Amino acid sequence: NFLTYYLLLNFQTELVSWMRGHESSVFSISVHASGKYAITTSSDTAQLWDLDTFQRKRKLNIRQSVGIQKVFFLPLSNTILSCFKDNSIFAWECDTLFCKYQLPAPPESSSILYKVFAVTRDGRILAAGGKSNHLHLWCLETRQLFRIIQMPTKVRAIRHLEFLPDSFDAGSNQVLGVLSQDGIMRFINIQTCKLLFEIGSLDEGISSSVISPHGRYIASIMENGSLNIYSVQALTQEINKPPLPLVKVIEDLPKNKLSSSDLKMKVTSGRVQQPAKSRGSKIQTRILKQDLTGDFESKKNELPDGLNKKCLQILLKGYGEYPTKYRMFIWRSLLQLPENHTAFSSLIDKGTHVTFLNLQKKYPIKSRKLLRVLQRTLSALAHWSVIFSDTPYLPLLAFPFVKLFQNNQLICFEVIATLIINWCQHWFEYFPNPPINILSMIENVLAFHDKELLQHFIDHDITSQLYAWPLLETVFSEVLTREEWLKLFDNIFSNHPSFLLMTVVAYNICSRVPLLNCNLKDDFEFFFHHRNNLDINVVIRQVYHLMETTPTDIHPDSMLNVFVALTKGQYPVFNQYPKFIVDYQTQERERIRNDELDYLRERQTVEDMQAEVDQQRVEDEAWYQKQELLRKAEETRREMLLQEEEKIIQQRQRLAAVKRELKVKEMHLQDAARRRFLKLQQDQQEMELRRLDDEIGRKVYMRDREIAATARDLEMRQLELESQKRLYEKDLTENQAAVAKEMRADADAYRRKVDLEEHMFHKLIEAGETQSQKTQKVIKENLAKAEQACLNTDWQIQSLHKQKCDDLQRNKCYQEVAKLLRENRRKEIEILNAMVEQEAKKWKEAEGKEFCLRSAKKASALSDASRKWFLKQEINAAVEHAENPCHKEEPRFQNEQEDSSCLPRTSHLNDSSEMHPSTQISLNRRAVEWDTTEQNLIQKVRNLRQRLTAQARHRCQTPHLLAA
Repeated sequence: NFLTYYLLLNFQTELVSWMRGHESSVFSISVHASGKYAITTSSDTAQLWDLDTFQRKRKLNIRQSVGIQKVFFLPLSNTILSCFKDNSIFAWECDTLFCKYQLPAPPESSSILYKVFAVTRDGRILAAGGKSNHLHLWCLETRQLFRIIQMPTKVRAIRHLEFLPDSFDAGSNQVLGVLSQDGIMRFINIQTCKLLFEIGSLDEGISSSVISPHGRYIASIMENGSLNIYSVQALTQEINKPPLPLVKVIEDLPKNKLSSSDLKMKVTSGRVQQPAKSRGSKIQTRILKQDLTGDFESKKNELPDGLNKKCLQILLKGYGEYPTKYRMFIWRSLLQLPENHTAFSSLIDKGTHVTFLNLQKKYPIKSRKLLRVLQRTLSALAHWSVIFSDTPYLPLLAFPFVKLFQNNQLICFEVIATLIINWCQHWFEYFPNPPINILSMIENVLAFHDKELLQHFIDHDITSQLYAWPLLETVFSEVLTREEWLKLFDNIFSNHPSFLLMTVVAYNICSRVPLLNCNLKDDFEFFFHHRNNLDINVVIRQVYHLMETTPTDIHPDSMLNVFVALTKGQYPVFNQYPKFIVDYQTQERERIRNDELDYLRERQTVEDMQAEVDQQRVEDEAWYQKQELLRKAEETRREMLLQEEEKIIQQRQRLAAVKRELKVKEMHLQDAARRRFLKLQQDQQEMELRRLDDEIGRKVYMRDREIAATARDLEMRQLELESQKRLYEKDLTENQAAVAKEMRADADAYRRKVDLEEHMFHKLIEAGETQSQKTQKVIKENLAKAEQACLNTDWQIQSLHKQKCDDLQRNKCYQEVAKLLRENRRKEIEILNAMVEQEAKKWKEAEGKEFCLRSAKKASALSDASRKWFLKQEINAAVEHAENPCHKEEPRFQNEQEDSSCLPRTSHLNDSSEMHPSTQISLNRRAVEWDTTEQNLIQKVRNLRQRLTAQARHRCQTPHLLAA
């Protein structure tokens, strides 16, 4: 459930990091092309790790119902591909983890559950398979399923998929290895859908397999535990077979002539048509040679892989360049690269050379991969020969080849090494100065072919170090585009090493018009360091012209050696340089490096001290600034307080003025209210007087009417006279009460007026005493607070005292309870001991009582037997007496003797100490039956005695019988 990251260095394994985070086992690990990130996949989650810090960057969580099949990086890309168990495939951006796209669902007619995946090196094609003989090929650029391949019927499930790399397909792999359930790995061409070859068999099946990065070897673990390594070149000839020549040359024999029956071929302009072949036959390529054996020229032109240098030169002159698809293959054949893997690995294992540790500072390259490949290649060259660690223009020379062969570092190194050995001859004889001898060759050729241009250079003080050396040290990469540069080097690698020097002369001659117009040195420098409007085909034709027309005495090919390829197995020693100068420079550089390290250490110390001083000064300044800010803030706060106090004073003054105004308004309002109230009272009194006058008039009128009516109705209403009299009395009483009420109201109004005047007078008197009353009030409040504080303190003291007493009493109770508990425990122990003793006694007593019980049971059994025997005797005697009442009774002692004679047998029966359980049960049952029989017999005896007694009285009436 964790991931352990190991570092393999010099065949020693070192634990670098231990990364935890997965809850289930990890079954897939994918590393980014830059080596910075890695993705680990388990069945429930996928996690993205940063390999620089070994920390988890992001985590992909999914639902439990949908599991993860595989998550991996696309090669040479910044895209993450995630494949789930429901056949859904998503593409994510590595930096932002943004979902770029999702592949559509496959057609239902060929729907399979994907289990294994493979991607081409260019990341354009995705192959997917599972438990089926169908393969799905997805185009990741168009995001569509473009082909479904059906494997043979023997294939029922696909266990592993892997593309076979090729150095000349630019990453668009065409051969796919398919490992099926039968243990056979079949290699097919995904374009032609043809089976190329297969490894493994039914008897010796393959368990797992992996292909080397360059596609030369296949390592397979067999099912029997063995490890087999296969050579791809030996397995098939179709993949590494060189391309068919487009042009074939027919040369006439000097003596023998070819007949028409030897070879029938039609010669066309530029292309040879071969005879048609049958379907079952293979294509046969014939190269017509002279019939002379041991021809030196033919052997000289022969190249590896069946190519011919002369034919390639003719092809190059015809088309101007090699085919893009086969250019790298042709270059490898022309340069005769040995591909010394072991020697190159030993150079790479030495690590980065100290000279190129800070290469990115001098040459900032955007692509980290390209920078890393350049650094490794330069380090390998420096480890191969010491001179290259001090060559300042080596990165400029190697960069175009590194960019071209960045996916194959071995080929890149050997191409550069071959270029240095052959086309850079005598470059290092005047080291560290430019190669004066080479530049002199170029100047001599230029003087021969264009004296005017050379004279123009001389007139403006332009030397060959300005118009020739910049082109050589950058191998024309600054002045040509990629296509032009490739076309130029097709011709350089196909010709003598002097072709490169002639190219410099031709470039200047073809550019003579703009060069003759240049008069400033800066213009010349700009011209030879930037691209110009120049046709490269014209330059190449000019080079061939110069190669043919230059005299032999100044021709560079007479001073340069012919092409020499790198040796097989080990690289040759390169020592064509002044060793003492290089050694001296190395020593001086080492001394300067040591001095620089000492200086850096001292400067670091001084910088640290200066940093501490600056830090202290900054802290002091910050402290002083803080104090100044605090002081200013304090002054500001004080000014604000003063302003607030002034505002409060002004507000108090305004408030006092407002209070005075309110008091005056209140007095005016009170005076107006008093006058209004007095007027209202006067009006009410007048209204009351008018109402009383009206009431009196009305009553007088009514009284007159009543008197008249009474006079008229005196006789008829004699009975109503008394009630009318009472009514009048009541009215008079009410009138008197109303008059009294009015008088009281007048008195109350007068009294209120007097009280109001006295209240106003007292307020005037109390106005002067307000201050003294306030003071007395404050003193009384303070006195009350002090008394309250004393009371609170006394209450707290009493409470504390009470708590203390409670604590003492509770402590005493606790001690008494503890003492009682100890006494109880002691008594409990004594009781337990007594109970144990009593238990032992009770057990002994129980055993004794049980023994007594057994004895009593035995005695009871004997008694029962004796009693039964006695009853039987009594019954027999009674029966005999009933039959013969006058018969004398026999003495009893004989029966007793018989009884005693019977006892021993019963006793002997009951005394048996060893009685069988069934016998004991039957005896108990019989004892119960005897008890029942005994009761019945007793009842029968009683009845019989009563009957006999009655008969005896009736018959004999004698005392003897009664007594009997």
